Amino acid sequence: MIKQIQIADFERCVYVIRKSFATVAKDFNLNEENFPNHTSFIKIDRLKYNWDNGYLMFGYYLNDDIIGYVSLSKNDDNIYELHNLAVLPEYRHNNYGKELLDFCRAKVKELGGNKIILDFIEENVRLKNWYAKNGFVHTGTTKFEHKPFISGFMEMKI
Repeated sequence: MIKQIQIADFERCVYVIRKSFATVAKDFNLNEENFPNHTSFIKIDRLKYNWDNGYLMFGYYLNDDIIGYVSLSKNDDNIYELHNLAVLPEYRHNNYGKELLDFCRAKVKELGGNKIILDFIEENVRLKNWYAKNGFVHTGTTKFEHKPFISGFMEMKI
């Protein structure tokens, strides 16, 4: 079941996000020295900041435990950004990520949005292909000075 996260859930959500994104950090040799702001090192303070700034946060609950997480932020009247879609590694390949993504698509539509955007590590071909298979279109890349990788961008029209 997917439902909105409460502040009391932040500690578990941080665990889910960190453990989920640790596989990405390992695959792309990211650590706290070369990229301390990577999602695999997220702290509760970041979730509190996002909460205070209006992010919509959702958890995937299985047997009363959070095994997945995703958030949305509103960029303008019709565009929402997808953040930190995460499923614990031991629960992957069971369509939980797709269910979270489908939930976000429905939520954005319900809120009157017409597009979802996201960014990711461009070299993460498996992830890029997964988003493409689920309706996203690649829109470009940028190399930011503060990131040790190329950022890719995708969008989905609702």
